[in-house]
Amino acid sequence: MSGLALWEVAAVITSCLVVEWAVFPFAGGRRIVIAIPVVLVVGFMILSHYYRNETLREIGFRWDNFFVTCRILLWPTLAAIAVIVFVGWWLSGSGFAPRALRPRFLFLPFWALFQQYALQGFINRRIQMDLGQGLKTTLVVGLLFGLVHLPNPQLSLFTFFGGLIWASAYQRAPNLFALALSHTVASLALALALSGSIHSLRVGFKYFG
Repeated sequence: MSGLALWEVAAVITSCLVVEWAVFPFAGGRRIVIAIPVVLVVGFMILSHYYRNETLREIGFRWDNFFVTCRILLWPTLAAIAVIVFVGWWLSGSGFAPRALRPRFLFLPFWALFQQYALQGFINRRIQMDLGQGLKTTLVVGLLFGLVHLPNPQLSLFTFFGGLIWASAYQRAPNLFALALSHTVASLALALALSGSIHSLRVGFKYFG
C-alpha cells in the first residue's frame, strides 16, 4: 500500500509541474484550459481519500485543535515574517517600503488553504504511509514544496523552509485552517516586502516572462 501512496504523490506533483510549465503559460487567458487539469487533480485526491476511508477531520478540516496548531505556528511564523522583512530591507536599503495592498490579496486565505490541503492533507499523509512521521517525511514535504516553486531560487528557498515548518506542525496537530492562516500571513509578507526582489513570486515557465 505504501508504494501506491508514493505513486499518488508523484502523480499530484507531476500534475502541478505540468500546469506551471506547460498549461498556465500557454493558456492565453482561457481559464477553462487551466481549470481542467486542476479539477482532475482535485478529483483524483478526493477519490483517494474515499478509497482510504479518510474523513475530513482526519485530513485536517477541523476546529477542535485550531488553537493548539496556532500556538505551535506562532513563533515560527513571526520569525519568518521578521526574516522576510529583514531581507527586503537588506536588498532595498534606504529605499525599502512595503508594497501597497491589492484586492487580489483577498483570495490569499483560500489559495493558502488549498495549498495546505494538497501539501499536508494529501502529500504529507501519503508520504507518512511509507516513511512514517518524523524528520524524513518533513524534509520530503519541504523539498517537494520548494520544487513546485522552481525555477525561482529565492522563492523555492522560502517555500522549502515554510514547507518544513508546516509539515512538522501538521504532524503534531493536523489543522488545515491554522496552517492556512500561517501560510496567508507569510505569503502576504512576501508579497509586500519581497515581491519585486524575487521576480514577482513567479514560478514555472512564467518566471522567464
